[in-house]
Amino acid sequence: MRSMADENGILYLCATPIGNLGDVSQRCIEILKSVDLIAAEDTRRTLQLLNHFGITKALTSYHEHNKREKGEYILKLLREGKNVAQVSDAGTPAISDPGEDLVRLCIENGVQVTSVPGPVAGITALILSGLSAKRYAFEGFLSVNKRHRREHLDSVKNDPHTLIFYEAPHKLRTTLEDMRRVFGGDRRIALARELTKVHEEIIRTTLDGASEYYSEKTPRGEYVLVIEGARETAPEPEEQFWSGMSVTEHVEHYISQGMDSKEAVKAAAADRGVPKRDVYSEYHKK
Repeated sequence: MRSMADENGILYLCATPIGNLGDVSQRCIEILKSVDLIAAEDTRRTLQLLNHFGITKALTSYHEHNKREKGEYILKLLREGKNVAQVSDAGTPAISDPGEDLVRLCIENGVQVTSVPGPVAGITALILSGLSAKRYAFEGFLSVNKRHRREHLDSVKNDPHTLIFYEAPHKLRTTLEDMRRVFGGDRRIALARELTKVHEEIIRTTLDGASEYYSEKTPRGEYVLVIEGARETAPEPEEQFWSGMSVTEHVEHYISQGMDSKEAVKAAAADRGVPKRDVYSEYHKK
């Protein structure tokens, strides 16, 4: 007997190119051809992709401003057994994208969700940045609200992970200035734009250098900002128990612990990093 879950359709999260159309996978093309519906963030942009590969398929818009009602509509189709592909404007759905909400809605209702993996702008920029890719944190888009933007940056200024942000060109100068103030001008940054396209550009500099560069140059295209994590500082040395003692008091402390005077002199000299004879001489002056 088939369960209700078996009768549902499948939601496919299809990663599309972030620039170069040659980066689309063969599996992605096959899925887009086979599903009953494609839910697209911008149907006009997705239609260009479909036309390029000769795909004729029903489209519906699914974006930040209609995700609640359209999500219910898509869920209804899935529960009727229809298969749906969800795509973003570029790259992998559900990353800084309303697809995240659609995934959650499907999971809550027992509908299968699977990924058709492919390009991710943040990861592409990270591996091109020259900064550490061992540990990183994806921070997405910063708020347009000045106070919220500063609070976000303050919350990660001491994070040792490499930080990845997305930013629009018209906000770039303000964002760089806020980052420079919060993180410090010497923090390294890689600014990536036009990724995988003919005019791909990666600028590797510091926040001071980036602010200066874009004070004279107009930002163009969508940006991925990859920022060096906070540099770990050496911990403050712990205050030694003997720091306020004279040499004599130091030696007598060890004697009170059960050492004889010779052992106590040797231990005090080791603590202070000085020759044993110096401690011996000072102790026997008393």
